[in-house]
Amino acid sequence: MSAILQVIGLRKRFGGIVVADDITLGLRPGEVVGLIGPNGAGKTSLFNLITGVIRPDSGTIMMDGVRIDTLRLSERAQMGIARTWQHARSFPSLTLLDNLLLGARDYPGDSLLRTLLQPGISRRMEAEAEQRAMQLLERVRLAHKAHDLASDLSYGQQKLLGMARALMSEGACLLLDEPMAAVEGRTYAIMREVIEQEAHRGQAVCIVEHNVGFIRDLCSRGVFMAAGKVLADGPVDELMKMKDLTALYFGAAA
Repeated sequence: MSAILQVIGLRKRFGGIVVADDITLGLRPGEVVGLIGPNGAGKTSLFNLITGVIRPDSGTIMMDGVRIDTLRLSERAQMGIARTWQHARSFPSLTLLDNLLLGARDYPGDSLLRTLLQPGISRRMEAEAEQRAMQLLERVRLAHKAHDLASDLSYGQQKLLGMARALMSEGACLLLDEPMAAVEGRTYAIMREVIEQEAHRGQAVCIVEHNVGFIRDLCSRGVFMAAGKVLADGPVDELMKMKDLTALYFGAAA
């Protein structure tokens, strides 16, 4: 099966620090890929390059056969790339429902002209967006808090809200940056369930995660990075049996 997202020869340097050194990577539909490696390997930087937070010095990023590395962050999101962040990000003074509506790919409230000229269509689109937001809050077990402020959530609930916001864009590629950091118990189980469901429905999922057990249980493939390079790509169990890679990982990872 062909890749939804393709990264080809990606390079990025900040002064003397190389965060991406000729990275080539493909993500296929229904695949859960674990991006692993020591701290400072360039994993989050790769996500930032893919989503447009930073621009590459050279290389190509393709989404469904369309080159996107020259597009703005918002345009890449429109193409179907969604992500979460290492640290839970939300609008604390807004409700959970409003947080999700802001993540919708084509929310009518963003266009004053459409609201004025096509009020009927706008109302229908708003109702559909709210329905989807409530469905996602139900999936992450937060529907009962839909009208609470995001600031009232626990850390684990903030992580789940971040996942729901990413899914609100209905993209085909989901990038998760340490979704299990400081997460356990019920929240861990919910997060895992949602990731499995998204892969089952055909999303390409890539996860940066230091929880090796989680990566082993969930990921069909692992990509090992260090010093901005991809050193190995294959089944996670095989990667973790390579002594040179485990020495790099367990010798430097937190």
